Amino acid sequence: MTAIALTSTAAGPGIELVARQEQPITGTLDPAEGGLVAAAKDGDQDAFGTLVDRYSGVVRRVARSILENGFDADDAAQDAFLLAWRNLDRFDTRRPFRPWLMRITVNAATDLYRRRKVRHAGALPETLEDQAAGPDRETDRSLLRQRLSEALSELSERQRVAVTMFDAEGYSHADIAEIMDVPVGTVRSLVFHARRALRKALAPYRGGST
Repeated sequence: MTAIALTSTAAGPGIELVARQEQPITGTLDPAEGGLVAAAKDGDQDAFGTLVDRYSGVVRRVARSILENGFDADDAAQDAFLLAWRNLDRFDTRRPFRPWLMRITVNAATDLYRRRKVRHAGALPETLEDQAAGPDRETDRSLLRQRLSEALSELSERQRVAVTMFDAEGYSHADIAEIMDVPVGTVRSLVFHARRALRKALAPYRGGST
């Protein structure tokens, strides 16, 4: 099914029309990762540093999907890793590490968002493709980016997190449900309504219907 979907780029999350196929992220336990987590739980800072290197990119992207700029995302990422280090003794090594870390990241970014009262505008990639070519293409593209930013900022906090993690980061509904600590049906509803709102916002600029 073709839908409005977020994409992840170096500049941050963007949006395009794509045929989205849900891909599970958690899967089976990674023995190598399990060893790193076990070592980190025993106080091995080098092992935890390896985990930080492995997940720093996705942690920052998820944080940026909630916050407006890279500086805040960096702060939230640092908070998330610090909280993860301090709470490793509570982590159940029989479960995958990534969803646990992502839940901490979402909470850290959300807390920072609320403290700083930042309105999320969702940075859009410069290479966003506009199907309607013409002499005013750059102007149209700029207007589209502006409207998309406004539409993202108008989503509820939970919708923004769910649709970004589903479309930009490739998490399955089940993964997001575990991270957000809500039922899978709630995640499906959040993603559905977020996409519908984005389609509605884009319709006047793409000549589509709601």
